[in-house]
Amino acid sequence: MHLTKKDLEETDRVKKLNIINSISGIKPANLIGTVSKDKLSNVAIFSSIVHLGSNPALIGFIARPTGEVPRNTYDNILENGHYTINHVGEGFVKKAHYTSAKFDTDVSEFDACGLTEEYLFDFKAPFVKESGIKLGMKYVESMPIEINGTILVIGEVEHVIIPDEALNDKGYIDLAEAEVTGISGLNSYYKLEKIGSFPYARVSEVPDFKNN
Repeated sequence: MHLTKKDLEETDRVKKLNIINSISGIKPANLIGTVSKDKLSNVAIFSSIVHLGSNPALIGFIARPTGEVPRNTYDNILENGHYTINHVGEGFVKKAHYTSAKFDTDVSEFDACGLTEEYLFDFKAPFVKESGIKLGMKYVESMPIEINGTILVIGEVEHVIIPDEALNDKGYIDLAEAEVTGISGLNSYYKLEKIGSFPYARVSEVPDFKNN
């Protein structure tokens, strides 16, 4: 199938939404945990987490337009200055998915979706206890994306929690061992399977693919 921009513009709205949300492939499934100034916790699933740099250790995510729809995650981050990023594991995918429902502001998704908030290291935002890999983040800055009204939220890593068995002596994390999941589109979830590991790519060491 070949779809042009014109074809997409003429496609049913929901079908177009599903296509565009899926074409980027498998994305990381993460829960962002926050707490408001009134101490009400919030947790929501995001598939837009992206590595921005290692020194300092920066991670970003895309917040949807604020507008008329409450965006508790972003509001809490601005108020608190801290948040957590928690990988979604195979054992609680369904619970994680339903955090995307539009709950009232005074309802904690932790309670509504059967997840456990966990406060560690005197950190100012809740981690998800069920998650194996979790990050404690400090808010750094926001960068508006004018073309669609979204916001790139940038944070610096302050805490990293990784299962011992998933981390090797070189610092590589085995996401399959940690039973991390991925998302395609808005509601399809996938297991991760490690299929290979290769050395740092140097021109002098590139295999002869033409004759092999």
